[in-house]
This record gives sequence, C-alpha cells and structure tokens, in this order.
Amino acid sequence: VQLQASGGGLVQAGGSLRLSCAASGRTTSSYLMGWFRQAPGKERGFVAGITGSGSSTYYSDSVKGRFTISRDNAKNTVYLQMNSLKAEDTAVYYCAANRRTYGFQSSALYDYWGQGTQVTVSS
Repeated sequence: VQLQASGGGLVQAGGSLRLSCAASGRTTSSYLMGWFRQAPGKERGFVAGITGSGSSTYYSDSVKGRFTISRDNAKNTVYLQMNSLKAEDTAVYYCAANRRTYGFQSSALYDYWGQGTQVTVSS
C-alpha cells in the first residue's frame, strides 16, 4: 500500500484546509486510517482516525470540534477537513493505514505511512 498525502499549505489563523490521502496498491476499505502530525522538536502525535466503514471516528482533544476526518472508499481516499486553524496546528501531517481493528492512537500499530504534507498557520 502506498499513501500519498496532499493539500497542505500556508493559511492564516482561523482559516481552513482540507488534506487528502490517496491510497494505491490495494484497497484500504477494511483498514483503520489515521492522521498524525509532527511539529518541529516534538514527537509525532495522533490527530484523528476513522474505521474502515467510516462509521466511527476519533479525535485528539486538541482538534475535537475543529477537524473532521472522512473517507471515500470508492476513491480509496481519506480526508481531513481542518477548520478554525490555530498557529499550534502548524506541523507536518501524515496519513497512515492500520490493518488491525484496534489501536487508533498508537503510531506503532500503523503499517503504512504517507510522506507527509506541511501545514503552516500564521498568527
């Protein structure tokens, strides 16, 4: 499975961005999919996750209410809609795929990773 993240960029605080993660190589419709982020000097951390069917979603407390994860299995693509962006959301965002049915928040349980896309929020 290859994952290609896109949609990052520079945005002012309060603005919005939509990240996409396109999978290729095989269908990921049965996989948990997650978004993680890593800011300079910090560890990579969980942002949001979604089950294979899309029926359940999970968010870190820092983005809950502002970010929305979704997926289109027909397109083998996962999205992260980011609203009300803050300077502290600045990071490289990574999408990842987890073949298990558990372990949203643990990066160690994800099997495949995209290359990352930079999100910069100016204050």
